[in-house]
Amino acid sequence: MALAPILSWENLGLIQGSGWLFQDLDINIAPRDRLALIGRNGAGKTTLLKLIAGTVDADKGTRSVQPGTRVVTLEQDPFFTGFDTLLDFAIHGDDAPQQHEVEAIADQLGIDLSREAKSASGGERRRAALCRALASEPDLLLLDEPTNHLDLAAIDWLESWLQRYNGAFVVISHDRTFLTRLTNATLWLDRGGLRRRDIGFGGYEAWEEEVYAEEARAAQKLDAKLKIEAHWLERGVTARRKRNQGRLAKLWEMRAQRASMMGPQGAAKLAVVADDSKTKSVIVAEHVTKKFGDRTVIKDFNLRIQRGDRIGVVGANGSGKTTLLKVLMGELQPDEGTVTRAATLDATVIDQQRSRMSPEMRIRDVLAEGGEWIDVVGVRKHIQGYLKDFLFDPGLVEAKVGTLSGGERSRLLFAREFARTSNLLVLDEPTNDLDLETLDLLQEVIADYDGTVLIVSHDRDFLDRTVNVTLGLDGSGHIDVIAGGYADWEAKRRERTSAGKAKTKGDNAAPPPPMPPKKGKLSYKDQRDYELLPKKIEDLEASIVRDEAAMADPALYTRDPAKFASLSAAIEKARGEKDAAEERWLELAEQVEG
Repeated sequence: MALAPILSWENLGLIQGSGWLFQDLDINIAPRDRLALIGRNGAGKTTLLKLIAGTVDADKGTRSVQPGTRVVTLEQDPFFTGFDTLLDFAIHGDDAPQQHEVEAIADQLGIDLSREAKSASGGERRRAALCRALASEPDLLLLDEPTNHLDLAAIDWLESWLQRYNGAFVVISHDRTFLTRLTNATLWLDRGGLRRRDIGFGGYEAWEEEVYAEEARAAQKLDAKLKIEAHWLERGVTARRKRNQGRLAKLWEMRAQRASMMGPQGAAKLAVVADDSKTKSVIVAEHVTKKFGDRTVIKDFNLRIQRGDRIGVVGANGSGKTTLLKVLMGELQPDEGTVTRAATLDATVIDQQRSRMSPEMRIRDVLAEGGEWIDVVGVRKHIQGYLKDFLFDPGLVEAKVGTLSGGERSRLLFAREFARTSNLLVLDEPTNDLDLETLDLLQEVIADYDGTVLIVSHDRDFLDRTVNVTLGLDGSGHIDVIAGGYADWEAKRRERTSAGKAKTKGDNAAPPPPMPPKKGKLSYKDQRDYELLPKKIEDLEASIVRDEAAMADPALYTRDPAKFASLSAAIEKARGEKDAAEERWLELAEQVEG
């Protein structure tokens, strides 16, 4: 029996400007819903979240909230003006949580709430806002881009907290991995309407293609104007995704080639595999060390970046990612070692420049200095056609930057910067504020870029889709160099952690007593487990690989949703059994080695 909703809207409508932003929306949120709110930039996702929270008045509709329900919002850009410290922000207001509860969350997140609010970084402010929201004991938690400005460790912690959380939540996020791991239903805000399907984000893309394909078939039966829209639906969305599948296959080939150029997995110095490799090198770092006072940020680091490489840089906040980037780019000099850069290096750097575009500037001014034409990597294009390439309505050419959403400003920045001729592209947290379609577009542009790309990002899925080498910083000065994306680096870290735990257990163990002959070392059951578990682990790994390969079929959910669900459940179960089997076998192996 379905549970009664804790919050609902009937016939919700909101006017924006001269027309309806959306209308006739029905929303029902049950006590344990984990809802992904999806939609293009400008569709009104943040506004809808505020309507659910009750902080914005609707132009029509009825909002109902179950008595006693506590609704708490984590805003995308919380307002810190007027607060002396982060703690003052976290405990202000009549509905604020208790200070000790806020501080308990802060200890787990590793944030000093005595920090002055006006000088705090984006990551520190985001953590303080999380402390306030999570300590408030909400029944319904509304999360607007919760992973923005968070490092990987904080994102992992937040995922674990939400998995244990007993209430409901609605989340807007560009982080595909975050959404896939946590959500069990999807709200899709599209062209003024709202669709819901009780599948997590993992099934969203198949559902989206199913809807667009059905609309395209219907539109083909109507007039020529709608046929144009049908063409866009078929070619603009589905075709882009199919092209990206092809680009992913090409990326895997690049990773395999890069792995062959390295020695053992994770070796920092890349081997020279051809006589002309030096002529292909863009940046070569040899035995680089960089210190700040007593702290070593980079230690004996070696790397040869080749033309065409896509390099991802990951690590916790403060681990040295920015320092590494500046050393490679020549903005900082190493204390030891050398960094050699190609004489022809011409870099385009895209960081958090969004604020540098004046709100009063027109899109035409940003892209074409007020003109009609723009030079795109040496090719002259009309500004309206170029806007379409970046998912803008060509009619927006006269619109002011200040009327755009944060994600649309990011897209405009990309359109401007990607038009410039360069052979090195540096992207610093490029995915913040972007919608999923823009992320697909950015992935496409990076794949087609002729030069070398350096990406600093905490977006795990985006890195897995774009880079062929990952530089992983652990904060001690050591830097892993891994052929592959984030998932490959994470696997390497798990492998090292498991090996370290096994070694620590062995080092700390008391001297073992004299052991009886081997036959008596393990009980019959333990001996059987010790002998059979490796085969079981191997079978489970094969099962996981097989089921994941089956789920990679983009048409699976549409064709057989029951099979999609059963495969998801089977993978989760197999992973749990594999982890338990590995732990059990390690315990038995230690006894045998003893």
